[in-house]
Amino acid sequence: MTRVVAVNGSPSMEKGNTDRILTPFLEGMREAGAEVDLHYVKRMDVKPCKGDFFCWNENPGTCLIKDEMQIVYPSLRRADILVLAAPVYIPLPGEMQNFLNRLCPLIDPVLTMRNGRTRARFRSDVKIKKVVLVSSGGWYEKGNFDTVIRIAKEFAEDVSVEFVGALVRPHSQLLSRGDLQSKKVYEAAKQAGSDLVTTGRISQKRLDAIAKPLISEEEFSKA
Repeated sequence: MTRVVAVNGSPSMEKGNTDRILTPFLEGMREAGAEVDLHYVKRMDVKPCKGDFFCWNENPGTCLIKDEMQIVYPSLRRADILVLAAPVYIPLPGEMQNFLNRLCPLIDPVLTMRNGRTRARFRSDVKIKKVVLVSSGGWYEKGNFDTVIRIAKEFAEDVSVEFVGALVRPHSQLLSRGDLQSKKVYEAAKQAGSDLVTTGRISQKRLDAIAKPLISEEEFSKA
């Protein structure tokens, strides 16, 4: 069975536009047979990383901060796929950045140089093999997601796992209209989840369908 841990870093949680894409995506994964563990960072007491590398140097693999991350670490170690979900802020919501920083105990501090970049890898007891991003934004263009995508991709490369891709939804506030175009976006997100579990991939065609403009740029500018 494929095990998935999804982390939604949107402060709006279930009411946010990020969840509008994440929910059908995870539904497709469940229907394909995956076990999905979903966390909302806003509901968790995740303190900032102290940056003292206790989890690397003094007690490898163990974070000294005793908060709700201690509950999530075991699930993360068992997961095959990590789904990072967040809206575009400048560039990420603060709670989501805290969560990402607190993944340090899962990383083995044995560093290697690959293609001119210093990289590490997950510890041997961490099963994650794939990372995928789900993100929403209020601006019109897909280019608004470039920084968030780079963060997720860099994280995957830093821990030496595959970055599967990014489900991005620009001008996501228009999904609330519930029209036929919005329904097609939801259907594509659901199928993307199923594809990832059954084939290990998400096609670019599927990602393009999720990000497809809902109105013209001219209409958006007028609105």
